[in-house]
Amino acid sequence: MITIEKLFQNWSDVLWGPPMIILLLGTHVFLTIRLRFIQRYIGKAIRLSFSRAHEGEGDVSPFGALTTALAATIGTGNIVGVATAVAAGGPGAVFWVWITGVFGIATKYAEAVLSVKYRIVTKGGLMAGGPMYVLERGMKQRWLGVIFAALMCITALVIGDMVQANSISTMVYETFHVPVWITGLVIMILTAVVILGGIKSIAAWCEKLVPVMAVGYVGGCAAILIIKAGAIPETFRLIWSGAWNGHAAVGGFLGAGMREAMRYGIARGLFSNESGLGSAPILAAAAQTKNPIRQALVSSTGTFWDTVVVCAMTGLVLVNSGEWINGLHGAALTKAAFADIPVIGPAILTFGLLTFVFSTLLGWSYYGEKASEYLFGARAVRPYRWLWVICVMLGSVATIRMVWSFADITNALMAIPNLISLIVLSGVIVKETRTYLWEGNIEGTGR
Repeated sequence: MITIEKLFQNWSDVLWGPPMIILLLGTHVFLTIRLRFIQRYIGKAIRLSFSRAHEGEGDVSPFGALTTALAATIGTGNIVGVATAVAAGGPGAVFWVWITGVFGIATKYAEAVLSVKYRIVTKGGLMAGGPMYVLERGMKQRWLGVIFAALMCITALVIGDMVQANSISTMVYETFHVPVWITGLVIMILTAVVILGGIKSIAAWCEKLVPVMAVGYVGGCAAILIIKAGAIPETFRLIWSGAWNGHAAVGGFLGAGMREAMRYGIARGLFSNESGLGSAPILAAAAQTKNPIRQALVSSTGTFWDTVVVCAMTGLVLVNSGEWINGLHGAALTKAAFADIPVIGPAILTFGLLTFVFSTLLGWSYYGEKASEYLFGARAVRPYRWLWVICVMLGSVATIRMVWSFADITNALMAIPNLISLIVLSGVIVKETRTYLWEGNIEGTGR
């Protein structure tokens, strides 16, 4: 087992080394330039995202598609992942997490444009889209679509289901001493109630859960920062200077240079917002929209909320606490930072982790379901949902080993064909953007 674990870790390190980071960040920058800094439309995108009206063909409202995608995207990476970046890369890593989110908006937008453009209507009358259909219908490479879908099925069950369930049961046991099987049973029942009803049921729940969890967590972080307002100027100074010069060794902190700040900040930012990984556009394809551009703008706000807002708030709290100086890492750093404020700090952390993890369970179930449908047809959807529910219980009581490295591997292998399609079909993305956005035809009917 140790040998296999090391093997997975080695493969993960290779796949998520400098070449992958360069490919992902390079795609972000390339699309930002080709789309004339599409980020400047973020205000319009946010306004469109709050529309719950029926806008065209699709299964759920634009807001429902966005909140479900956010449910899958906002997770432990926004809390523990940022702490890992700060621990390894110093305060400057927070700046690079933020920058990754800003440029990632363009990639999330581009993914959604293609997924809506190349989506299909299934025999059951529901929408189906995502990178697998883009690879098949846009690039004429069905074999790549099959590989992507197969990897998505596996990754969803492992990282989106079992690991999330394990995180909840372990957290509840450590905090409230509730046996893991009891927590697993409760989460399994709740998950079944939501996902067995399909995307409309999932979206309906996420429309209610995501705003509450996001506003509650960000508001809680803001309260912590207000309580420790005197240290905020120094917090910003540390983040800015650390981004360019690294941070000198202080106390138990060994110090981090600019390269470490960039490496860990960019890597954690990419993991958190999932721009380029090909997951969120599967939900974008289900949205009711008049044309690909309207939903693409809405989808792009997912990266804004996930990284530019939520990750940034977490980073500010972590650096502001000063606990990173003591050499703490990952979850230990997060717990120490939030525990600085008695009662409110631990409560915010527990609320954030529980709601973020459960929402990820819901969102990723749809990704896996649509991938299985692509591979095996509509007959596979119901069995996959039941398999998902069963894996919730298995993940809750199991000892999770090696799965993070394994999931990192499958994530990377999914990202590669998706990023290739974005680059190869960038001309299509630009053409759609020119037709509906730059020429002022945003209300036009999609094709």
